[in-house]
Amino acid sequence: RPHTTRARTMSALSASFCIAASPVASSSRRAASSSRRAAAPARASAGSDEKKVCSGRREAVAAAVLATAALSQAAPALARGLPEFECTGEVTTGASGLQFCESVVGSGITPSKGSLIKAHYTGRLLDGRVFDSSYSRGSPLTFKVGVREVIAGWDEGILGGEGVPPMKVGGKRVLTIPANLAYGSRGAGGGLIPPDATLKFDVELVQVL
Repeated sequence: RPHTTRARTMSALSASFCIAASPVASSSRRAASSSRRAAAPARASAGSDEKKVCSGRREAVAAAVLATAALSQAAPALARGLPEFECTGEVTTGASGLQFCESVVGSGITPSKGSLIKAHYTGRLLDGRVFDSSYSRGSPLTFKVGVREVIAGWDEGILGGEGVPPMKVGGKRVLTIPANLAYGSRGAGGGLIPPDATLKFDVELVQVL
């Protein structure tokens, strides 16, 4: 991710996963002075492998945005005035266990691995509680897709996989992501996303840059 504009759009968990095995451990001391921003769907990894992935550009992202205060404000999407996508077709399960359904089928270009894209999203637990939304911030998330800058379920849900077609610009899709493609047994957000949680994301592919 670039050191400037994209860094400002990334949020707390995206940064803290890059710099600590514990999702929010490194950001807790700075959360009180941060503005209300929530957690982007960052890749949950640990140990030496995480240090390699999180060098360079991702450390700049980590330094730019470290906020966790808004994570405690999870609420139903409608109560927060957020859009909720409705499936226009059947729910399909890919070989990995990722489930998806189309709300709007896009007509634009399809991103490829490594493409820099912009995407709006809302993330929920299965009980409907929202833990993060780019819509509430008024700015889509900018990241490179398919290179593990986000959780695996996002990469597959946008680029496609076995049994999952790729998204096109303008498309809106509902993703149901099992824990092994999300945050696994660790959870995230200081307990807001529980261990082994299945997550639902409304994802809108806004632009391929």
